[in-house]
Amino acid sequence: MNNTLIKGLRLLEVLASRTQALGVSELAHELQMGASNVHRLLQALVETGYVVNEGGRGGYRATLKVWELGAQALHQLDFRATAAPAMRMLLAETNETVHLSVLSGDEVIYVDKLDSPEPVRAYSVIGGRAPAYCVATGKALLAWREQPPTGLMTVRRLQAFTPSTLADTSALALELERVRQRGYAVNRGEWRASVWGIAAPVFDGGRHVVAAIGISGPAARIRARGVKALGQRVMQAADQASAPHTGCLALST
Repeated sequence: MNNTLIKGLRLLEVLASRTQALGVSELAHELQMGASNVHRLLQALVETGYVVNEGGRGGYRATLKVWELGAQALHQLDFRATAAPAMRMLLAETNETVHLSVLSGDEVIYVDKLDSPEPVRAYSVIGGRAPAYCVATGKALLAWREQPPTGLMTVRRLQAFTPSTLADTSALALELERVRQRGYAVNRGEWRASVWGIAAPVFDGGRHVVAAIGISGPAARIRARGVKALGQRVMQAADQASAPHTGCLALST
């Protein structure tokens, strides 16, 4: 691949992930690139409208043009429309935030969500990412990603975000086997200590996992409702969303 293109995309990803403007020196340090190289890439991105220099003060940020690209790609995922009835049903039955996620490398991307009406609820955004091994939808996707089923996914780094994170590959492998056996995954505060989640895989007509549907909410509320009971409801929703034409979703790279 073109090395300049790769560096430019990495630069744009960093800017898009930050809420504040970043200077050339900060970007060069984070990307381990020369300041002059970063400056040249920034000028190209400014000229094409993907980056703006805030008032000429040396701080750069991504523009809404990046969001426009993502929104256009998201609208092409007609799988969201297929899963929408199942998501609405799950929200009505559980009153918890519902997510629809796909796998991108070793992370999940939230491609759709329905917010819980409860005043205290799990926070997330459409387009947001999370380490797959730390969240329920991610574990549901990882559990069926590899062939044969006993194979461990290619997670490169296992970082402990909370005391409950399964940061040991052996423990994670056993967890994924349990997910396959019971049909749904559970996140017990492994990404955010106070948030639990339950998710199940969505399959295409060839029984390949293409997405995951899950719920998330405060740990105390999930425990009070019962993980097993909620797991059954989540599996029903995932089964409803699974259809022969769900194979059109192709983001599990």
